[in-house]
Amino acid sequence: MAPGEERPRQRNECGARQRKRRKAAQSHEQGIDVSKYQGDIDWAQVKASGVQFAYIKATEGGDHIDEKFQQNWKVAKAAGVPRGAYHFYYWCRPVQDQIKWFFEHVPVERDALPPVLDVEWYGAASEKCPKKVPKEQALKAIQTFLKAAEKHYGKKPMIYTTIDFYRDILVDDLHDYPLWVRTVNAVPQERYGDRRWVMWQYTDQGRVPGIKGNVDRNVFVGDETAWRHFAGPAFVPHAPVPNAVAMN
Repeated sequence: MAPGEERPRQRNECGARQRKRRKAAQSHEQGIDVSKYQGDIDWAQVKASGVQFAYIKATEGGDHIDEKFQQNWKVAKAAGVPRGAYHFYYWCRPVQDQIKWFFEHVPVERDALPPVLDVEWYGAASEKCPKKVPKEQALKAIQTFLKAAEKHYGKKPMIYTTIDFYRDILVDDLHDYPLWVRTVNAVPQERYGDRRWVMWQYTDQGRVPGIKGNVDRNVFVGDETAWRHFAGPAFVPHAPVPNAVAMN
Protein backbone atom coordinates (compact mmCIF):
# COMPACT_ATOMS: atom_id res chain seq x y z
CA MET A 1 0.00 0.00 0.00
CA ALA A 2 1.30 3.50 -0.81
CA PRO A 3 2.05 5.69 2.26
CA GLY A 4 -0.63 8.21 1.28
CA GLU A 5 -3.33 5.55 1.31
CA GLU A 6 -2.77 4.57 4.95
CA ARG A 7 -3.79 7.85 6.55
CA PRO A 8 -7.52 7.85 5.63
CA ARG A 9 -7.86 4.30 6.92
CA GLN A 10 -6.25 5.28 10.23
CA ARG A 11 -8.58 8.24 10.57
CA ASN A 12 -11.61 6.07 9.84
CA GLU A 13 -10.52 3.47 12.39
CA CYS A 14 -9.86 6.17 14.96
CA GLY A 15 -13.25 7.75 14.30
CA ALA A 16 -15.07 4.43 14.61
CA ARG A 17 -13.24 3.68 17.84
CA GLN A 18 -14.13 7.06 19.31
CA ARG A 19 -17.79 6.64 18.35
CA LYS A 20 -17.85 3.21 19.99
CA ARG A 21 -16.27 4.66 23.15
CA ARG A 22 -18.74 7.55 23.31
CA LYS A 23 -21.70 5.23 22.77
CA ALA A 24 -20.54 2.95 25.56
CA ALA A 25 -19.88 5.83 27.93
CA GLN A 26 -23.27 7.40 27.36
CA SER A 27 -25.26 4.23 28.05
CA HIS A 28 -24.91 4.19 31.85
CA GLU A 29 -25.27 6.32 34.99
CA GLN A 30 -23.38 9.58 34.42
CA GLY A 31 -21.15 11.29 36.96
CA ILE A 32 -18.18 13.61 37.44
CA ASP A 33 -15.17 13.93 39.72
CA VAL A 34 -13.95 17.33 40.83
CA SER A 35 -11.29 19.13 42.83
CA LYS A 36 -10.11 22.68 43.40
CA TYR A 37 -9.21 22.92 39.72
CA GLN A 38 -12.90 23.23 38.80
CA GLY A 39 -13.15 26.38 40.92
CA ASP A 40 -16.53 27.44 42.32
CA ILE A 41 -19.16 25.02 41.06
CA ASP A 42 -22.85 25.79 40.60
CA TRP A 43 -24.13 22.48 41.89
CA ALA A 44 -27.76 23.33 41.14
CA GLN A 45 -26.87 23.64 37.46
CA VAL A 46 -24.85 20.44 37.63
CA LYS A 47 -27.84 18.62 39.05
CA ALA A 48 -30.20 20.10 36.45
CA SER A 49 -27.88 19.01 33.65
CA GLY A 50 -28.50 15.35 34.46
CA VAL A 51 -25.33 14.51 36.38
CA GLN A 52 -26.28 11.62 38.67
CA PHE A 53 -23.31 11.47 41.03
CA ALA A 54 -20.03 13.18 41.90
CA TYR A 55 -16.77 12.23 43.53
CA ILE A 56 -14.99 15.08 45.29
CA LYS A 57 -11.30 15.22 46.11
CA ALA A 58 -10.87 15.48 49.87
CA THR A 59 -7.29 14.79 50.85
CA GLU A 60 -3.83 13.93 49.59
CA GLY A 61 -1.05 12.35 51.60
CA GLY A 62 -1.04 13.20 55.29
CA ASP A 63 -1.15 16.98 55.32
CA HIS A 64 -3.07 18.30 52.30
CA ILE A 65 -6.80 18.94 52.03
CA ASP A 66 -8.33 20.12 48.80
CA GLU A 67 -9.24 23.76 49.37
CA LYS A 68 -12.66 23.33 47.75
CA PHE A 69 -13.59 20.08 49.48
CA GLN A 70 -15.73 21.41 52.32
CA GLN A 71 -17.60 23.76 50.01
CA ASN A 72 -18.20 21.10 47.37
CA TRP A 73 -19.17 18.50 49.96
CA LYS A 74 -21.86 20.68 51.52
CA VAL A 75 -23.24 22.37 48.42
CA ALA A 76 -23.41 19.22 46.30
CA LYS A 77 -25.51 17.53 48.97
CA ALA A 78 -27.77 20.57 49.27
CA ALA A 79 -28.32 20.46 45.50
CA GLY A 80 -29.30 16.79 45.68
CA VAL A 81 -26.25 15.36 43.94
CA PRO A 82 -25.15 12.04 45.48
CA ARG A 83 -21.48 12.43 46.31
CA GLY A 84 -18.50 10.65 47.76
CA ALA A 85 -14.98 11.64 48.75
CA TYR A 86 -11.64 10.41 47.51
CA HIS A 87 -8.11 10.36 48.89
CA PHE A 88 -5.07 10.67 46.62
CA TYR A 89 -2.42 8.31 47.96
CA TYR A 90 1.09 9.69 48.49
CA TRP A 91 3.79 7.04 48.26
CA CYS A 92 6.28 9.00 50.39
CA ARG A 93 4.08 9.14 53.51
CA PRO A 94 3.18 6.33 55.98
CA VAL A 95 -0.23 4.82 55.41
CA GLN A 96 -1.40 5.40 58.99
CA ASP A 97 -0.80 9.14 58.59
CA GLN A 98 -2.96 9.15 55.49
CA ILE A 99 -5.75 7.15 57.07
CA LYS A 100 -5.87 9.54 60.02
CA TRP A 101 -5.85 12.57 57.75
CA PHE A 102 -8.70 11.30 55.59
CA PHE A 103 -10.81 10.39 58.63
CA GLU A 104 -10.25 13.82 60.16
CA HIS A 105 -11.63 15.63 57.13
CA VAL A 106 -14.29 13.36 55.63
CA PRO A 107 -17.34 12.92 57.87
CA VAL A 108 -19.21 9.66 58.30
CA GLU A 109 -22.55 10.17 56.55
CA ARG A 110 -25.02 7.42 55.85
CA ASP A 111 -26.06 8.85 52.49
CA ALA A 112 -22.53 9.45 51.19
CA LEU A 113 -21.18 7.26 48.41
CA PRO A 114 -18.46 4.74 49.30
CA PRO A 115 -15.05 6.36 49.87
CA VAL A 116 -12.42 6.05 47.16
CA LEU A 117 -8.68 5.49 47.32
CA ASP A 118 -6.92 6.98 44.29
CA VAL A 119 -3.73 5.01 43.58
CA GLU A 120 -1.43 5.97 40.72
CA TRP A 121 2.17 6.91 40.12
CA TYR A 122 3.23 10.53 40.36
CA GLY A 123 5.66 10.09 37.48
CA ALA A 124 9.44 10.15 37.33
CA ALA A 125 9.54 13.91 36.76
CA SER A 126 7.53 14.72 39.87
CA GLU A 127 9.33 16.64 42.58
CA LYS A 128 6.73 15.53 45.12
CA CYS A 129 7.36 11.81 45.19
CA PRO A 130 9.07 10.38 42.11
CA LYS A 131 9.72 6.89 43.43
CA LYS A 132 7.75 3.75 42.63
CA VAL A 133 7.44 1.44 45.61
CA PRO A 134 7.67 -2.36 45.26
CA LYS A 135 4.45 -4.20 44.52
CA GLU A 136 4.29 -5.96 47.89
CA GLN A 137 4.75 -2.68 49.75
CA ALA A 138 2.12 -0.92 47.64
CA LEU A 139 -0.44 -3.69 48.09
CA LYS A 140 0.09 -3.80 51.83
CA ALA A 141 -0.47 -0.03 52.13
CA ILE A 142 -3.56 -0.14 49.91
CA GLN A 143 -5.09 -3.03 51.85
CA THR A 144 -4.42 -1.30 55.16
CA PHE A 145 -6.12 1.89 53.99
CA LEU A 146 -9.12 0.08 52.48
CA LYS A 147 -9.75 -2.09 55.53
CA ALA A 148 -9.57 0.92 57.85
CA ALA A 149 -11.90 2.95 55.62
CA GLU A 150 -14.46 0.16 55.40
CA LYS A 151 -14.51 -0.23 59.17
CA HIS A 152 -14.75 3.53 59.74
CA TYR A 153 -17.39 4.41 57.12
CA GLY A 154 -19.34 1.16 57.04
CA LYS A 155 -19.10 0.87 53.25
CA LYS A 156 -16.72 -1.05 51.05
CA PRO A 157 -14.31 1.48 49.51
CA MET A 158 -13.59 1.69 45.81
CA ILE A 159 -10.16 1.80 44.16
CA TYR A 160 -9.47 4.35 41.42
CA THR A 161 -6.48 3.63 39.21
CA THR A 162 -4.72 4.27 35.94
CA ILE A 163 -3.55 1.83 33.30
CA ASP A 164 0.14 1.82 34.24
CA PHE A 165 -0.48 1.45 37.97
CA TYR A 166 -3.01 -1.31 37.35
CA ARG A 167 -0.52 -3.27 35.26
CA ASP A 168 2.30 -2.74 37.76
CA ILE A 169 0.41 -3.43 40.99
CA LEU A 170 -3.27 -4.38 40.81
CA VAL A 171 -3.61 -6.72 37.86
CA ASP A 172 -3.76 -9.92 39.95
CA ASP A 173 -4.88 -8.55 43.30
CA LEU A 174 -7.66 -6.89 45.34
CA HIS A 175 -10.52 -8.40 43.37
CA ASP A 176 -12.83 -8.00 46.37
CA TYR A 177 -12.99 -4.23 45.97
CA PRO A 178 -14.91 -2.34 43.30
CA LEU A 179 -12.61 -0.85 40.71
CA TRP A 180 -12.86 2.55 39.02
CA VAL A 181 -10.70 2.66 35.92
CA ARG A 182 -9.32 5.45 33.77
CA THR A 183 -9.02 5.12 30.00
CA VAL A 184 -9.77 8.06 27.75
CA ASN A 185 -8.77 6.60 24.39
CA ALA A 186 -10.36 3.16 24.49
CA VAL A 187 -13.04 1.15 26.23
CA PRO A 188 -11.88 -0.49 29.47
CA GLN A 189 -11.69 -4.06 28.21
CA GLU A 190 -9.06 -2.96 25.70
CA ARG A 191 -6.81 -1.75 28.55
CA TYR A 192 -7.85 -3.82 31.59
CA GLY A 193 -8.78 -7.10 29.95
CA ASP A 194 -11.43 -9.14 31.72
CA ARG A 195 -10.93 -7.47 35.12
CA ARG A 196 -14.20 -6.58 36.83
CA TRP A 197 -14.80 -2.85 37.13
CA VAL A 198 -17.77 -0.74 38.08
CA MET A 199 -16.85 2.81 37.14
CA TRP A 200 -15.10 4.25 34.11
CA GLN A 201 -13.46 7.66 33.77
CA TYR A 202 -13.78 8.07 30.02
CA THR A 203 -12.68 11.68 29.48
CA ASP A 204 -10.88 14.50 31.23
CA GLN A 205 -12.30 17.07 28.83
CA GLY A 206 -15.99 16.88 29.67
CA ARG A 207 -18.24 19.91 29.75
CA VAL A 208 -21.02 20.29 32.30
CA PRO A 209 -23.29 23.30 32.96
CA GLY A 210 -22.30 24.92 36.24
CA ILE A 211 -18.60 24.13 35.83
CA LYS A 212 -16.18 26.43 34.06
CA GLY A 213 -13.73 24.57 31.86
CA ASN A 214 -13.11 20.85 31.58
CA VAL A 215 -14.16 18.22 34.08
CA ASP A 216 -13.63 14.47 34.33
CA ARG A 217 -16.67 12.47 33.21
CA ASN A 218 -17.47 8.98 34.50
CA VAL A 219 -20.03 6.25 34.09
CA PHE A 220 -21.25 3.73 36.62
CA VAL A 221 -22.00 0.36 35.04
CA GLY A 222 -25.38 -0.99 36.04
CA ASP A 223 -29.06 -0.19 36.31
CA GLU A 224 -30.85 1.68 39.09
CA THR A 225 -30.93 -1.41 41.29
CA ALA A 226 -27.19 -1.87 40.93
CA TRP A 227 -26.68 1.81 41.72
CA ARG A 228 -28.71 1.57 44.93
CA HIS A 229 -26.70 -1.50 45.87
CA PHE A 230 -23.45 0.34 45.22
CA ALA A 231 -24.46 3.37 47.24
CA GLY A 232 -25.53 1.20 50.16
CA PRO A 233 -23.30 -0.42 52.79
CA ALA A 234 -23.22 -3.95 51.37
CA PHE A 235 -21.97 -3.47 47.81
CA VAL A 236 -20.10 -6.35 46.18
CA PRO A 237 -18.41 -5.77 42.80
CA HIS A 238 -20.08 -7.62 39.94
CA ALA A 239 -18.99 -8.69 36.49
CA PRO A 240 -20.50 -6.39 33.83
CA VAL A 241 -22.42 -8.16 31.08
CA PRO A 242 -20.62 -8.63 28.82
CA ASN A 243 -17.48 -7.31 30.52
CA ALA A 244 -19.09 -4.07 31.58
CA VAL A 245 -20.27 -2.66 28.25
CA ALA A 246 -22.15 -4.32 25.43
CA MET A 247 -20.27 -3.77 22.19
CA ASN A 248 -21.65 -4.45 18.74
